[in-house]
Amino acid sequence: MNRNHDKHIIAAPALHLESASRRLFLGHGAALSALAGAGAPLALNLLAAGSAAAQAAGDYRALVCLFLFGGNDTFNMVLPTDGHNGAGAPTAGTSWAAYTTTRNQAPDPIALLAPGVAPVGTAGAGTPARLGGVLPIAPLNAAGLNTGRTFALHPLMGSLRTLFDTDRRLAIVPNVGPLVMPTTKAQYGQNSHLKPARLFSHNDQQSTWQAMLPEGATKGWGGRMGDALAAMNSNAVFTAVSATGGAVWLSGNTVQQYQVGSGGAIRVGANTNGQVYGSTAVAEALNRIVGASRGGHVFEADVAAVSQRSIAAEALLRTALVPASDARVGTPPATGNYNANADPKLQYANPLTGAMAFNAVAQQLQVVARMVEAGQRGITGARRQVFFVSLGGFDTHDAQNRNHADLMARLAHALAYFDTTLGAIGARTAVTTFTASDFGRTFTSNGDGTDHGWGAHHFVMGGAVRGGDLYGAFPALATKNTNNNNFDGSADQLGNGSLLPTTSVDQLAATLGTWFGLSGTQLADIFPNLANFDAGRRNLGFMV
Repeated sequence: MNRNHDKHIIAAPALHLESASRRLFLGHGAALSALAGAGAPLALNLLAAGSAAAQAAGDYRALVCLFLFGGNDTFNMVLPTDGHNGAGAPTAGTSWAAYTTTRNQAPDPIALLAPGVAPVGTAGAGTPARLGGVLPIAPLNAAGLNTGRTFALHPLMGSLRTLFDTDRRLAIVPNVGPLVMPTTKAQYGQNSHLKPARLFSHNDQQSTWQAMLPEGATKGWGGRMGDALAAMNSNAVFTAVSATGGAVWLSGNTVQQYQVGSGGAIRVGANTNGQVYGSTAVAEALNRIVGASRGGHVFEADVAAVSQRSIAAEALLRTALVPASDARVGTPPATGNYNANADPKLQYANPLTGAMAFNAVAQQLQVVARMVEAGQRGITGARRQVFFVSLGGFDTHDAQNRNHADLMARLAHALAYFDTTLGAIGARTAVTTFTASDFGRTFTSNGDGTDHGWGAHHFVMGGAVRGGDLYGAFPALATKNTNNNNFDGSADQLGNGSLLPTTSVDQLAATLGTWFGLSGTQLADIFPNLANFDAGRRNLGFMV
């Protein structure tokens, strides 16, 4: 998987503070007092940039990529239910009949149950019987692409059904995947027809989703969007932020990712007491070392500059973020210190144990929400930001019933938590969140799991999303031809039932990019393959 280590690069021109921002500047002074020597001017410039931007922050927008590492089985996340007949036999020749026939394979069937089937509390944890029937949704079907069809979500995604049906802040984009150009089933079998390189490979398809090229790519489309809009940010270091380690999606030509930890800024230099390892002398020595002249030693100078900039950025960020215990993003403790693991807002109902459990991806989104809140106030000097968070464990070759149920519960809780939190800080319309994953999985079961596929369904969430609908034709599902292991009854299914994408990552990304503020020329530069797709489908229409 592509997890490139980052450098904290920062542009920090000296700015004169307007008198109206003086109080804000002074309010952060304590955090900078620990930075002696060469580190102090850069820190002061950073703070000046953020404080000045606060006076005219204007329009703020953020994109959040929630990457599901391992390849999510979206056949069990968003389901076509046309042809289901309650607890009875499905209507022959329909998607639901194909689904139940294909996925009821021994020894551990992975087919979920029809809408309306009550859960059996005594059944095994994570089993379809224990989960009960899938949850029907009511798409608006504004484009008429799915007329006459019915759909449902995984049984543990009740909160997302509310976001889709009632709140209309969740949209579904079916059958998305990397494509060079539109590809039919016949064209897929032709060597002359251009297709993405190294399909079905984890590392390569993670990279292709994030950077449009297989493993080894160094520039992602999130970072390149940041490049295109960097002029809107007076402080470039906080343009591309990861809450989950390195990600090529965040790396641009000039913009480079900045990493935050689960609690916020990662401290590199002195703490608020001006100490490193409990010593002011060590802190002073560190500042002397990173601020010393390096002469002609380019590598040493670069390392020192990165360290200096990281120290200065952390000093600003540690006071810019509201605490995790702020009532809008977490649960203030009655007594003692805040404990994220015990915060009810960051806990989900674990379907395997029946107990409440800590949800790490919700905590990543909590950090993002705190960054967004600071960005909206202009404290960080960033009016356009891209964020990367992740949830792993989706390579469900085995024990899919148990593992995927838990993953769906965590995903639904995290998205619902983030939506609620964005509402509390007044940022719903300013933030758009979308899911991504290596690939979808096979429609067929290998006995108790699934294997690597291609196309997959994805969520887009936010106050600026035209929610409550599906944006694209949902694939028709068929059964396997026993002679050739192909799915001859569906134009959208390849061997083992893997989906042949009908919507490209480029189209999904360009729709997000248009809302983010990119021009047609900028989109064409970032996504050159976009020109291969019909002009009427380059914007999928799910954003206002």
